[in-house]
Amino acid sequence: MLLFAQAAPPPGLTAAYVGSAMCKTCHAALYERWSKTRMASVVRDPKAHPDAIIPDLSKPDPLVKFTKDDIALVYGSKWKQRYFKKAGNDYYPLPAQWDISNQVWRAYVPAPNTEWWLPRYPGDNTQHPTGPLCDGCHSVNYNIQTHTVTEWNVGCEKCHGPGSAHASHPTRANIVNPARMIGTPQASDACIQCHSQGRPRGNPYNDRYYDWAVGFDVTKNLADYWELDNEKLGETTFMHFPDGTAHKNRMQGNDFVQSQMYSHGVACFSCHDVHGTGNDADLLKPANVLCLECHGPNSPKGPHAASIEQHTHHKSGSPGSECINCHMPKIEQTIANVNVRSHTFKFIPPLQAERLKMPNSCNACHTDRTSAWAADALKHWSEFSSWRVAN
Repeated sequence: MLLFAQAAPPPGLTAAYVGSAMCKTCHAALYERWSKTRMASVVRDPKAHPDAIIPDLSKPDPLVKFTKDDIALVYGSKWKQRYFKKAGNDYYPLPAQWDISNQVWRAYVPAPNTEWWLPRYPGDNTQHPTGPLCDGCHSVNYNIQTHTVTEWNVGCEKCHGPGSAHASHPTRANIVNPARMIGTPQASDACIQCHSQGRPRGNPYNDRYYDWAVGFDVTKNLADYWELDNEKLGETTFMHFPDGTAHKNRMQGNDFVQSQMYSHGVACFSCHDVHGTGNDADLLKPANVLCLECHGPNSPKGPHAASIEQHTHHKSGSPGSECINCHMPKIEQTIANVNVRSHTFKFIPPLQAERLKMPNSCNACHTDRTSAWAADALKHWSEFSSWRVAN
């Protein structure tokens, strides 16, 4: 069973939530960067933000049986966009989603035998309330009793904890900073609480089943509130490939805790800055620059080669010499043919993948070739053990 490593949680803080705007007073530059990120705009009200709806709803489509006036909230702006109506004190999905990459409408209907919670909720997506199934990750301080939030989106207190004490008397001692927890599980738990698939340990709450870590905030130990979804080695499931790599998006945490990076104390913020950067995925630096700071040629940490070209057998500056294309292949589905990168940092050999009936690292780029071609090519990379790369 895959669980989080146990460690003493940060000291409990007696404080209330105050909202991200309060943080702007002292942290204006950070707030300004964060306000431009997708973290700050996961959820948008189209009445307050008329530009939030990406597709042109005036163009008819058989899947779209709703109008702009039906949309209370919009989720997403990178890969897909979903739409929600208000009913009572909850929100419910509308039956179509916009595939941003392919610029087409797709049905938003869960397939049978996929999400673990489907048997607990009747009907199709239009009857699945977002409060228990989505909103705990798309807001700060979602209250399961009142169905209210301190603020929508991933605000400052989602990662730093309730901030009233710190706002009144700013010291390091009365606010959580994951960057000061390096080397502990808590360093990445601020991210893993939402970037993972699992189940809350206290289900059900008030006879409802939740799909997020109810009761958790970063002053606590995530392992006490959340259990990661278990892989079934050798078997393809809705969540995992047979080698344990995640099968779908929003499972970076499930991948990462299996990795050598995680076991050696690397944290999510070692590579990402959720306050916002100019790089893809809010990376601290462009991907190869970031990787090569620790993994330069002939580094004790690898690669054990005189140059990157010797290690990758691809020209410098080409996609084949991008570390992430081999060690973080885009094989995890977010919608249709749009995939995101794995976070196990494993190279997936072609013949092993062929046996397991899953994607491999080579053919994620060389889509016009076969796994047999890739396996044969690797046999000629003499500086690697054939058991390592051509297995």
